Amino acid sequence: MEQFLNQNIAFKEEKPIIEFRGVSKTYPGGTHALDDVNIKINNGEFVFIVGSSGAGKSTFMKLIMREEKTNIGKITVNGFDLTSMKRKQVPMLRRTMGIVFQDFRLIPTMNVFDNVAFAMHVVGASGKDVRREVTKALSKVGLGHKARSMPNQLSGGEQQRVGLARALVNSPDLIIADEPTGNVDPNMSYEIVSLLTEINKKGTTILMVTHDHNLVRDFHHRVIMLDGGKIVADNAGGDLA
Repeated sequence: MEQFLNQNIAFKEEKPIIEFRGVSKTYPGGTHALDDVNIKINNGEFVFIVGSSGAGKSTFMKLIMREEKTNIGKITVNGFDLTSMKRKQVPMLRRTMGIVFQDFRLIPTMNVFDNVAFAMHVVGASGKDVRREVTKALSKVGLGHKARSMPNQLSGGEQQRVGLARALVNSPDLIIADEPTGNVDPNMSYEIVSLLTEINKKGTTILMVTHDHNLVRDFHHRVIMLDGGKIVADNAGGDLA
């Protein structure tokens, strides 16, 4: 009986997909971007990252994507040790995550289908898999009927949904959304976060940077607040207090 209980406890234990241990980051010019950050983000969580300009949000995200390296401390993401990771291993890390940008970053000479498919071609997917998964991803974001449209024929909100489909198409464990609602209107902002929330309910971890406190309060996800390179709050349920 005791053995069964121990096994049950182990089964329920949450596994961190992201962990920072004593992480500090100082840039060559002397700017202290992060200071002794310790945090765990568990597999399947939805987390908002908030803070004023210069608080350390961008550096926090760049470290997770391994665009920057920490000076002090250890970072693990999805089983990868980013502290000791070699440059040639970075593409393997990034294949486990999807990234949604504020400025969409669609290729203007490619139609919607091909913009999403590009993410699959990069990882060497077969033509059959590309057709199936791109169609599925566009359907999830409500743009199946826009597959042959060009980016300049879409609204800002539609372009961001294409960006979200591109982030989804390789079935990543983690989606990093860097101010994904920054260039869309308030109604579309809610639609984008609602889509991310539905994706999260199916098991994908979501990490979203935002300045929009209304979104944070209304969607009731975990909130990590940065200020001066330190974590000053870590609250569940959209509480910014």
